[in-house]
Amino acid sequence: MLRSPVPPSRRVLLATAMAAATLLLTTGPVAAEPDAGPADTTDRQQQYAAAAAEYGVPGSVLLGVSYLESRWDTHPGQPSTSGGYGPMHLTDAEQVASTPSSGHVDEDEDPRGDESRPLVLDPATAAEPTGDLLPQASLQTLDAAAALTGAAEETLRTDAAANIRGGAALLASYQKELGAPVGAGSDPAAWYGAVARYSGADTEDAAAAFADEVYDQIGLGASRTTDDGQRVTLAALAVTPDESGLHRLGLRRAERPDGLECPVRLACEWIPAPYEKYGPNPGDYGNHDLGDRPAQQKIEYIVIHDTEGYFGPSVKLVQDKTYLGWHYTLRSVDGYVAQHIKAKDVGWHAGNWYVNAKSIGIEHEGFAGHGTWYTEAMYRTSAKLVRHLALRFQIPLDRQHILGHDNVPGTTAGTVAGMHWDPGPYWDWSHYFDMMKAPFHSTGTPHTGLVTIDPDYAGNQPAFIGCNQQPPGVPKPTPPAAPCPLRGSSSVILRTAPSDTAPLVNDRGLRPNGTPDTMYISDHGARASTGQTYALADVQGDWTAIWYLGQKAWFLNPASAPTAKWGQGFVVTPKPGKATIPVYGRAYPERAAYPATIPYQTISPLQYTFAAGQRYALGGVLPGEYYRAVSFDGSAPGDRTVVRGENRYVQMQFGHRVMFANLDDVLILPASVGAPS
Repeated sequence: MLRSPVPPSRRVLLATAMAAATLLLTTGPVAAEPDAGPADTTDRQQQYAAAAAEYGVPGSVLLGVSYLESRWDTHPGQPSTSGGYGPMHLTDAEQVASTPSSGHVDEDEDPRGDESRPLVLDPATAAEPTGDLLPQASLQTLDAAAALTGAAEETLRTDAAANIRGGAALLASYQKELGAPVGAGSDPAAWYGAVARYSGADTEDAAAAFADEVYDQIGLGASRTTDDGQRVTLAALAVTPDESGLHRLGLRRAERPDGLECPVRLACEWIPAPYEKYGPNPGDYGNHDLGDRPAQQKIEYIVIHDTEGYFGPSVKLVQDKTYLGWHYTLRSVDGYVAQHIKAKDVGWHAGNWYVNAKSIGIEHEGFAGHGTWYTEAMYRTSAKLVRHLALRFQIPLDRQHILGHDNVPGTTAGTVAGMHWDPGPYWDWSHYFDMMKAPFHSTGTPHTGLVTIDPDYAGNQPAFIGCNQQPPGVPKPTPPAAPCPLRGSSSVILRTAPSDTAPLVNDRGLRPNGTPDTMYISDHGARASTGQTYALADVQGDWTAIWYLGQKAWFLNPASAPTAKWGQGFVVTPKPGKATIPVYGRAYPERAAYPATIPYQTISPLQYTFAAGQRYALGGVLPGEYYRAVSFDGSAPGDRTVVRGENRYVQMQFGHRVMFANLDDVLILPASVGAPS
C-alpha cells in the first residue's frame, strides 16, 4: 500500500490551524492566569492537557490515541485481554504470561456438533501450542513508561493521571526516535509514525490501520463520560497526516493475496487453516469442510467468539489439521485480523452443525470471565469486518443473526449443558452495534409486546462470582468462588418474581433438578443480553417480565433508568389445541426429504417446554436443511450436498440461546395482539 506524505506547503498551513486547535483543546493549563493557582489535577481533561504539555505531544494526538485504546475509560486496576492497563493501555507482558489459557475445547465437547460423525478432541491440545502475541517490546510498554516518567509500575496500572503521562512519554519517545519534531505546538500531522508504533503492531498495514483510525477519530472529534464519571472531549480537527514515518518503523508487510475477504482498510492477513487428511479413514481430516456458500446454502449467521487464550497460540491451534477451524481471529492490542477459512467453506466452531453450516465464525483474543476488558481497537476492527460480511451476504445486523457463541443452542438435550458461553457478559454489544451503524432503538411502547434488552453498559455491574475459576462445562462452583471485579456488563439478571430478593430463574438444561441458576460467571441460565428481543409477559412497577425458557422471568427496568427498550414485531405461540409443542436446537428436514444415499438425521427435541399461552419473539422463518459433508474428497454417497425438506421452522429468542420450533406447530402474530396491557 503506497502512502503519500502531505506536501510541505500544506503542512505549514495545517500546522498553524492545528496548533491553535491544540491550544484550545488544552485550555486548562495553557490559558490559566499566573495567579490562578495550580490546575485541577482530578479533572481528566486537564490531565490529558498537562501530560501533552509536559512531553510535547499535541493534545489531539494524545486524546486520539487514548480513545482508540480505551475510549478514555480507566478500568481501574484491571488489565485488558492483552494485558494493557488504564486509558493509555500500557501493556505488561508479565500479566499476559500469568493469565491461564483455558483453550477452545472443554471435556466431552464436540465443536463440529454433528452427532452423525462426532469429533473427539483432546482438551490438552489447546494448552500445548505456544506462540508470541507480538514482539516483546510491544507487550511491555508499562516498563518503558515507568522508566520514562519515574512512576512506579503499580501507579501506572491504577492511577489514570500517571497512566496518561506514561502514554504521552511513550509517544514522545517514539517521535524522537523517528527524528520528528516534538512539542505541544508541533503539527499533529507529523505524528503519524509515532502513533502507528504505539499500536504495538508487528505489520506495517496493522500499524497503519490503527493510526488511520486515530486520525479519523481526530477528524470526527468525540465527547463522552468515562467509566469513573469524567467528561472528556476531543475537539474535531481536520488533519491530513504525513505517513512517511510509517515506513521508517521497519515493520514487515503482511500477506494479502487476492480473494482475502476483508474490508480494504482493515489490517488483514491470510493464515490458512489446513484442509488435510491425518488418518486412513475417509473422515480422518481437518479442520473444516469445503462448501459452496452462499450459492449452495445461505449464510444466516455470524458467530462472535472469544479465544479463551492469546492470539499467537490460538492461531497455532487453527493451523492444526487435527483440531478445529474458524474463519477469522482478531488480535486485541491492535485489532489485526487473520483469516483462516474462506466464507464459502464451513468451519467447526459453534458446537452445532446446523449453525456451523450456515455461519461464519469470528474469534476475538480474550477471556469471557477473567474480568478483563476488550480493547477499542479490536471492537472497531471486528465491527467493520462483521458489517462488511453482513452486507456482502445479506445477513441482517441484529441479535437474531449476529450471535454470540453463548446464543447458539445445543443440538440435543444431552449437549445443552456443554455449550460454550463466550464472549460472555463483559462483551459490549450496544457499543459493538453502534459501530456497525445498527444501534438498538426503541420502536414501540409498553403495549406493542416486545422488549429489547439494553442496559447502560458502564453502570450495569452485576455481582458475578468465579472469575478466578471458570470450570469447563456445567458451572461447578468450588469454594472459594471469589467475586469478580465490578465492571460494566451487557447482561441483566432474571428472577422468578418482581423482587431483587427473589431466586434466579432456572435453566433446566443446566440444572435439571430445578434449582435456581447462580451468579457464577459462566452460568448464563438466568440472564438476558443486550440486543436480545423477548416477548413481553408482564409489567409490575419497576419490573418487567419476559417469556424465557417456559417461564416468566423478571428484570429490573425502572422508567428513570431503563434497562430495555420497547419494540414491535412478531411473536410465535402454539396453535390452538396444542398444550405444548417441542423446541429444537437445529432445523433439520423431515425423514422423507433424505435420499437413500444419505442417512436420516434425527429431529430431536430439547428438554424445554413451549406451552400454550406463552409467546416468544420471532427471529425468522427458515427451511429445514442438513448439509452432508463426511469425507475428505467428497466421495461418500451424497457428500457435499444440502438436503432440504418441506417443513419449515421459526427461530425464536427462547432463552439466552436462540431455538427453533416447527412452523406447523405455531401461529405467527403481531406482538401487540394479546400483549399485556
